[in-house]
Amino acid sequence: MAEQEVTLMKGNEAIAHAAIRCGADAYFGYPITPQSEVIETLAQLKPWETTGMVVLQAESEVSSINMVYGGAGAGKRVLTSSSSPGVALMQEGIAYMAGAELPGVFVNVQRGGPGLGTIQPSQSDYFQATRGGGNGDYYVITLAPASVQEMADFVDLAFELAFKYRTPAMILSDGVIGQMMERIVLPPYKPRRTEEEIRKECPWAAMGRPKDRQPNIITSLELQPEVMEQRNLHLQRKYDEIRANEVRYETFNCEDADYLIVAFGSAARISQKAIELAREEGIKVGLLRPITLWPFPSKEVAAAAEGKKGVLSVEINAGQMVEDIRLAINGKVPVEHFGRLGGIVPDPDEIVKALKEKF
Repeated sequence: MAEQEVTLMKGNEAIAHAAIRCGADAYFGYPITPQSEVIETLAQLKPWETTGMVVLQAESEVSSINMVYGGAGAGKRVLTSSSSPGVALMQEGIAYMAGAELPGVFVNVQRGGPGLGTIQPSQSDYFQATRGGGNGDYYVITLAPASVQEMADFVDLAFELAFKYRTPAMILSDGVIGQMMERIVLPPYKPRRTEEEIRKECPWAAMGRPKDRQPNIITSLELQPEVMEQRNLHLQRKYDEIRANEVRYETFNCEDADYLIVAFGSAARISQKAIELAREEGIKVGLLRPITLWPFPSKEVAAAAEGKKGVLSVEINAGQMVEDIRLAINGKVPVEHFGRLGGIVPDPDEIVKALKEKF
């Protein structure tokens, strides 16, 4: 067994290292706080000299997403990263990729908004990620890391899911996880696929005109409404399959809990400390952390909330995930929201205070 490579690094740096190690073919991106360390680290590591991975700073987020579209259309493992307003500029390209059924990975290290907002951490892109963001009836597989280790681990997982279902996948992080430093076990190196392997694994890819058949056409455009309806119905069946098979979550101290906190990403880490403080005061609280924000663990949230006195959605925003929690619980248990705005990260004590005040 190969010896594990253990080191200390930022979450953004972990994304870069993992991309190289999981066999990514290319990264196209544009700097924006608080995720610029992704492209900076890739530039320092120079993977084009070792694995052949292309790293290119595009002239804008719009350019970078269209480069991802092109690389994905050729069956390549391609990713980009940005932060909230930058990802907003990418939404048209992401919708195009969803419509053309192209796999690609997008990392969003969230900052406060709306608009240019602040460079401080936030979780206010939940709707942008889980509701599709762009035009049309589509979803994006959304993974929410809560540690630097998961920032690294989710890169390969996002590629795996994106190619399995031929759909865009997003790693929805935030400025806390992106900038914090933690111990991490680096993933092992995967070889990049050969052209022959890509043709075999991705028969839909446009890789030049083969001699024995017509070239593949990559497009999200269809002018006949009857055909477009069938395409959309096909996408909805695929999304149902993802909902059935790819829900991920974890729970803490839910067995004896009277109250339930639901939180993701950095808010989940802070909530774990809040639960510890609350239990010291005799308030029994548990935590459910959604790992996939889409598909959302609706059934699991409803089951965890059963018999509880109340559910508190802790988010670093004005209240977005709380809507999915309320839909899941369907009025059977009181659901409230607590969050901070403007880039302010809540303290565990504030969460305990909110729990006492709201229930």
